[in-house]
Order: sequence, then structure tokens, then C-alpha cells
Amino acid sequence: MSPTTTFAILVIVSNVISLALASDPDTLQDLCVALPSSSVKVNGYACKDEANVTAADFFFDGLAKQSVILDNNTAGLAVKLATVDQIPGLNTLGLSLARADYRDGGFTPPHTHPRATEIVFVLEGELQAGFIITSTKHFTKTLKKGEVFVFPKGSLHYLKNIGKTPASHIVAFNSQNPGALFIEPALFSATPSVPDDVLAKTFQISVEEVEQIKNPKA
Repeated sequence: MSPTTTFAILVIVSNVISLALASDPDTLQDLCVALPSSSVKVNGYACKDEANVTAADFFFDGLAKQSVILDNNTAGLAVKLATVDQIPGLNTLGLSLARADYRDGGFTPPHTHPRATEIVFVLEGELQAGFIITSTKHFTKTLKKGEVFVFPKGSLHYLKNIGKTPASHIVAFNSQNPGALFIEPALFSATPSVPDDVLAKTFQISVEEVEQIKNPKA
């Protein structure tokens, strides 16, 4: 193998490894506390003047308490976020958190995070976790207090409280803005709407049933 060929292979392998390890872009400064009032927003907010940065920009206590879940909450779920919008100091640092609280039978519907891997740490209760990859293989695991589970980036995943008591967990993302695409609202509440006949053929149901799903009280 010639030196030129060897060098080319090394360059290609290096680029593949770099792409595989990438999440949010690396920072080029010590900190870039978000300035939400700025009209400039390219992969993050513009930076606050360092002279105006305080410790409060890096603090948030919103995940400390369990959420109150209202009776009319059909999912039996409440989520609190700890992203750059709650912690300005997270800007450009490539991570965020959330807390989810479930009542008995509550669940997080199937969804994806297009920009992040998610890791779950169970605070209380017993949860069923599952994710599906592009080969349609389904991975599922029962989780208890103190246990951890990972959802790979972009995978379709869900969680359900299968215990007889309320459940809670903390999740971490390797992105300050992971995004969340929930399957049901994405398909049935999109604007402009997905054609009813496309939905009917996709789920092997009638157009009338599609309309009933879109307008359950009609």
C-alpha cells in the first residue's frame, strides 16, 4: 500500500470517528451565557457580556420538587426542563436536563430527539422503558429506583409507569436543545396537515377513523 493511499485512509477514518463522536459544537471560549433578547441565534444564543455574568446564570432549582399532575392530564405526565432557556449558562455547552413525574399508569408517548442521546436516571417508582431502531428491533427494560437506561440519538422511545405508586426520573441530553418529535401530534396535528388518505393507508384504518382521531369530539 502506497504512502499516499495510507494517508487517505487515515484521513477518512479520522473524519468518520469525529462525526461519530460529535454532539453540539465545541466551544471556543470559557463561557457564553445566553442573551435571549438578542436577535442573533445560530446554533445557540448570542453571548452576554462577561462583565454582566453572575453565578445565578448557572443555577436552577426547578427540578427539585415533584410536579402536580392534573386529573385532566391524559398522559398522566408532567415534565420540567432544564435547558438553556432555564439556565443561560448552558449556552454552547452541549447538554441539558429534564425531570418527568408520572402518576399511576402515566406514560411518555413514543417520540424522538433528533439532536441528542438521552440517559435516564430513575428517582422513584418502576418504569418500563423501550426504544426502537431503524431495523425495527425493539429494546425494552424494567427500571427501578437508582437505575439508568440510555436511548440512542434519534431512536423512537417511550416510558411508562408500571408500578402502583407515582414515579419520577431525571434525564440528561448531550445537547442544549435536543428537540422532541412526538409521533401522534406530528402526524395528526401537522400544519399543513398530512393528507387523511396517507394516514389511513399508513395505519390501515379508514379515513373516517382518521378524522375521528383528529377531531375526537366532533
